[in-house]
Amino acid sequence: MNRIEVFPKFNIVQNKKHHVQCSSSVTMELSLTATHRFGSQNHFSLPLEHNPQNHHHLCPIPISTKLKKLPNTTKTTLRVSAKKKSTIEGISDELNSIASLNLDFAPSRRQVREAFTHVHQQLDHFLFKTAPAGIITQEWYERNSRGLEIFCKSWMPEHGVAIKGALFFCHGYGSTCTFFFEGIARRIAASGFGVYAMDFPGFGLSEGLHGYIPSFDDLVDDAIEFYTKIKARPEVRDLPQFIFGQSMGGAIALKAHLKQPNDWDGVILVAPMCKISEGMLPSTTILKVLTFLSKMMPKAKLFPYKDLTALIIREPGKRKWAGYNVISYDDQTRLRTGMELLRATQDIESQLEKVSAPLLILHGAEDKVTDPLVSQYLYEKASSKDKTLKIYEGGYHGIMEGEPDERISAVHSDIISWLEFRCTR
Repeated sequence: MNRIEVFPKFNIVQNKKHHVQCSSSVTMELSLTATHRFGSQNHFSLPLEHNPQNHHHLCPIPISTKLKKLPNTTKTTLRVSAKKKSTIEGISDELNSIASLNLDFAPSRRQVREAFTHVHQQLDHFLFKTAPAGIITQEWYERNSRGLEIFCKSWMPEHGVAIKGALFFCHGYGSTCTFFFEGIARRIAASGFGVYAMDFPGFGLSEGLHGYIPSFDDLVDDAIEFYTKIKARPEVRDLPQFIFGQSMGGAIALKAHLKQPNDWDGVILVAPMCKISEGMLPSTTILKVLTFLSKMMPKAKLFPYKDLTALIIREPGKRKWAGYNVISYDDQTRLRTGMELLRATQDIESQLEKVSAPLLILHGAEDKVTDPLVSQYLYEKASSKDKTLKIYEGGYHGIMEGEPDERISAVHSDIISWLEFRCTR
């Protein structure tokens, strides 16, 4: 069975002390003491020694976590190594130096993206080589109601082409609405649709600590707030309007629909993250520890890093291009982020029967990042009278960008055909 890998397994070492690497320049030692009777009673003592000079780091560190000795307990240490940025082949030392900048905050991410824009346009990838010309694009920033500056982008058909409908995109975890999606959006726009997207806070070019999700519901509200403004624009106000989410963005799109069940003419989900497979969940003990720690040090990167490139991109020749997505979040998952993803999927799982909008679900049959069987479950449980499920044989997680060229083209065509049918009837 394929599984959603939101929570990679921990490397647990008994009765030893180790260091947990939280960033390239900072370490912290973390010893957790948990009783074997965890289900009945939990005991933790975590006096924190915080150095104010390090307040700017990713985690509240240096931290020395000391625990009181408890009877009948086992000392357990979570040991995680920091991920080092790899050198990108085929580019200058200067660009590699720029790519290695600390991307914690938006100014650095914007600087890196600006330096790589020309490089991206020259990549030998289907999405870049076949991107239609004449598409009208616009990029801008606007401050949301929470005071965060959000990166926004639109792709419109060339002048003289009538707009059939509007599509509002929600990107996946760690990703951005630029890079690979640029080629996807251009093809959809060339078919007569207005495409709108945003980078969620903490990702891409928007403000916020990189990879940090303090509240998943805030992301949903951010999407609703921004797209509500766009939906009122004269050019799309009276047209069919669809929300489109990939992976984590699929969870955002579903929750946006559940909050506004009558505000969308359809929902498109690609490899949606809408349920955690039981076999991939940490033990009850570890979940309780993570829940506790996420309140103490929510920004700490304590989930072991796992490179998912080979699980996302099936075509080996395309895997090297993933490294050029230089502003993606490609490091250990932060504690609060991991817990918020889990809570979001649990909430969605409990409400699948409330999904009522016209629904298109697309999933690779061999996806080991999110489970295609869960998409089948969503398809069966949703109350939508108009619903379609497409499972692509042999497909991995990135069916819109990581498959052989013919498959990528077929997936895009399936999305466009579904949209066109619901805009013309």
